[in-house]
Amino acid sequence: MSAETDMIKLYSGRILELAADIPHHQRLDNPQATVRKRSPVCGSMVTVDVDLADGRLVRFGQDVKACALGQAAAAVVGGAAIGATRPQIEAARDALRAMLKEDGPTPPAPFEGFEVLRPAREYRNRHASILLSIEALAEAMAEVEAHHTA
Repeated sequence: MSAETDMIKLYSGRILELAADIPHHQRLDNPQATVRKRSPVCGSMVTVDVDLADGRLVRFGQDVKACALGQAAAAVVGGAAIGATRPQIEAARDALRAMLKEDGPTPPAPFEGFEVLRPAREYRNRHASILLSIEALAEAMAEVEAHHTA
């Protein structure tokens, strides 16, 4: 099978559907924290804005400038993150990283939608873009918690 055919399979219909419909794709006014992350490999960039209440994500906005895989990952994050705690977000991030790098299990609910990105494990140059949204979200939540406990 050619590399081109493999790449076409990677960009499945479901990935393209997710990329075209990213939840919470608007930036927030006056968020408690904002984090921007950029992949040095491909130049993909994600900016997330968050508000937390009682340790849970209550408002989330994201601006995603990434390939279809990064956009699909951001869609999964946007659809599952509201109501989550930082430990849940960090567990999903770590599970996604393990799924991509070590063929680990699919991240737990409500982040099981990351399963659609399993074929990308063969494309290491795409991993950074896929991880951007969840990494930025975890960092932003940690920033809010650090400021509220300081």
